[in-house]
Amino acid sequence: MKLFILAASTTDSSGSSITEPAAAQLNAIQKWWQSINWEEIIGILIQKALMLFFLLILFGILLKVSNIVIDRVYRSYEKKATFNASRINTIHTLIRNIVHYSLGFFFVYALLSTIGVPVGSLLAGAGIVGVALGLGAQGFMNDLITGFFIITEQQINVGDYVRLTNLTLEGTVTNVGIRTVQLKSVDGTVHYIPNRNITTISNTSRANMQVVVDVRILPAEGLDDIRRIIEEVNQTIAAQHEAEIQTAPAVFGLVDLGNNNFAIRSTMYVSNGTQWKLKEEFLAASIDALTEKGYTIPNAPIVGI
Repeated sequence: MKLFILAASTTDSSGSSITEPAAAQLNAIQKWWQSINWEEIIGILIQKALMLFFLLILFGILLKVSNIVIDRVYRSYEKKATFNASRINTIHTLIRNIVHYSLGFFFVYALLSTIGVPVGSLLAGAGIVGVALGLGAQGFMNDLITGFFIITEQQINVGDYVRLTNLTLEGTVTNVGIRTVQLKSVDGTVHYIPNRNITTISNTSRANMQVVVDVRILPAEGLDDIRRIIEEVNQTIAAQHEAEIQTAPAVFGLVDLGNNNFAIRSTMYVSNGTQWKLKEEFLAASIDALTEKGYTIPNAPIVGI
């Protein structure tokens, strides 16, 4: 009997030692739950939701208005024949991207601030990361800045024949971008050139080009007659290309090409892009006329002085 009473008392003491802490924790949770001001929390949630809704409407309106303004300005410039279509399209896309990225940044900033995220601390950390990325992307940013000025200053257009002096490259421009310029050489090779590598652009398509035609001769065969024949040929060919030739071909006279080689030189100015075709035509016609009349066309190698 004593053993039974002792066992019962032991069981009661151990059970109370287990249930008392659990009851205390339950009471603490109940007190915490009852201490929550649900009306204030619901009010804050409604306020934040209204703020977010207002931000969405505000930035939606700003985005719509900015697109309308940019498109209207783009259409007004597109109607002007003085502006290159490729340049206008590139600038239009660039401005749209800048506006969209700017609005997106301010929208995210306002969104995080409304939610309560410490944006200042995030920006401080992002500044450190930005410095590291900026150092790594320095070349990329140089491409963008240089490309922006190439486009806005109208240095080159698609279709222009240019020479990049520092890169010893020349050819026809096939594309002008914010990051690269595409150049197609005479042999068909397409060069993709980062804008930061372009320092000097020699554009041969902005004005009339000079054509120099040197017809090699032997002065002993009669300089005056040879000159007269070349002048007649020049007048004949010039009459066939009045639209391309801006100034009438003029016979400069006898020039020394070196290594005892002499030539009658003719000069003229023609529309850009036609200089090689006209030079070949004038030279071939002069050689044919002189050969037909029995004059010799020297073929000795020319060595510069």
